[in-house]
Amino acid sequence: MTDHPRETDFRAWVLEHRTRLRTTAFLLCGDWYLADDLVQDALGRLYSRWGRVVAAGDPRAYVRRILCNLHTDYRRRPARREISEADVSTLHSPPQTSMDERDDGLIAALLTIPAGQRTVLVLRFFEDLSVEQTAALLKTSPGNVKSQTSRGLEALRSALRTQPTKIEGAS
Repeated sequence: MTDHPRETDFRAWVLEHRTRLRTTAFLLCGDWYLADDLVQDALGRLYSRWGRVVAAGDPRAYVRRILCNLHTDYRRRPARREISEADVSTLHSPPQTSMDERDDGLIAALLTIPAGQRTVLVLRFFEDLSVEQTAALLKTSPGNVKSQTSRGLEALRSALRTQPTKIEGAS
């Protein structure tokens, strides 16, 4: 059975971008398993509109928007956050990650700042979007993006300052 060209193009795009999308989703939510779910949902939505999205331009922008929306939706629905006590110990364990262990402190600090500020920081500095692109994606004003970036960076600096420092060679 031969794949339809649309499906072949979609698969190739997913293979190229899935790891980056997964990392973006993790930086938004702080949970590798939820990140996988968010990416899977986003890719499902992308597939159903693949032809139109590709014709309109870069699919990455569309998927970033979906990821942000899905994450916001998840945060707003407390019933979706229920987990059993037995599962809590593995909540933040990263299965097959491309993130470096040196990033653990930064990620831990990033996860302590408010979700809106974290979203702006992830889009601005991990996804390398401009203020205007971030504002368009989040459907807000550039001024709001700038203030959220400023507040988020200050909160991140504060969180990094309060983290215990590792002493070289200590175990």
